[in-house]
Amino acid sequence: MSGVGHGNGLTPAAIMQLGTAFWGSKTLLSAVELGVFSVLAGAGALEGEALRERLGLHPRGARDFFDALVALGMLERENSCYANTSASELFLDRAKSSYVGSILEIMNARHYGDWGSLTEALRTGLPQNEAKDGSNVFEVLYADPVKLTQVARAMTALSFSSARVIATKFPWEEHRSVIDIGCAEGSVPVQVALMHEHMTGGGFDLPALGPIFDAYIADFGLGERLSFTAGDFFTDALPPADVLIMGHILHGLDVVQKHLLLRKTYDALPQGGALIVYDAIIDDERRSSADGLLRSLNMLIQTSGGFEYTGADCRAWMQETGFRESYVEHLAGPDSMVVGIK
Repeated sequence: MSGVGHGNGLTPAAIMQLGTAFWGSKTLLSAVELGVFSVLAGAGALEGEALRERLGLHPRGARDFFDALVALGMLERENSCYANTSASELFLDRAKSSYVGSILEIMNARHYGDWGSLTEALRTGLPQNEAKDGSNVFEVLYADPVKLTQVARAMTALSFSSARVIATKFPWEEHRSVIDIGCAEGSVPVQVALMHEHMTGGGFDLPALGPIFDAYIADFGLGERLSFTAGDFFTDALPPADVLIMGHILHGLDVVQKHLLLRKTYDALPQGGALIVYDAIIDDERRSSADGLLRSLNMLIQTSGGFEYTGADCRAWMQETGFRESYVEHLAGPDSMVVGIK
């Protein structure tokens, strides 16, 4: 039979690794759910049996579970004692402000199951979350204070690294005020205010986020410089500022909604003002940005019309809206920002 031999050196190893990648992903997600890293952060290190008992795990799978986390680079082991790596100690301990597990908790509780219906989403073009039953996802999340707080913290975890780069790279010395549209806890304006003492402003989001925003701002002692404005960016006027920011917002909208929101930001800005849009921007050739393309598939699953986009796409939308110039700059991880100047 032709094509059966492997004389050309090809093997299916990479294919198989990709096809089983969810095994490692779910192992990490379950470890976060169980609090493995938080337990070890408090204890320093634990012998395997003690760790198993602390977590309430059955003896059958515990050793393989812990050693799999070692092999995946999430834990360290000396003899039979397990401890966090430097990264898991910093980012996966719930007691630390640097905790990014909030977004992983949502991945585990919501997205992991939703992605099991990717084939159906590709065939129908319809979301595969609560919307399948006719529910409004945001109404479901915002009606539960616990879920809402979890989502807000997850947004901080998702945006924190990009927020710090935005606070560093953008020419803030040329501006005086900033408003983050769809601000959640407010991590972006906090980072800007911490690095630039002359900046004032705050965030704009639905009313339910107000107390969460205020509490987060208070933790940094920035209540006199940053404040919350309640509203719906589809129906209410946006608060004016020298710089408006939209992070991980446009990707959840269809083309018409994207244009509508860009127009509203343009109208709210003064001449010379700037709009910063950041998302997991796809490369213009749509060949190398696997993160952005996979996140776009997540928008297929999670929204009725959202999708990720290229820098060229966003710059074209900005030009059509009236922005006189724009540029794209990488931030952190898969995120890049597209800056439009009015």
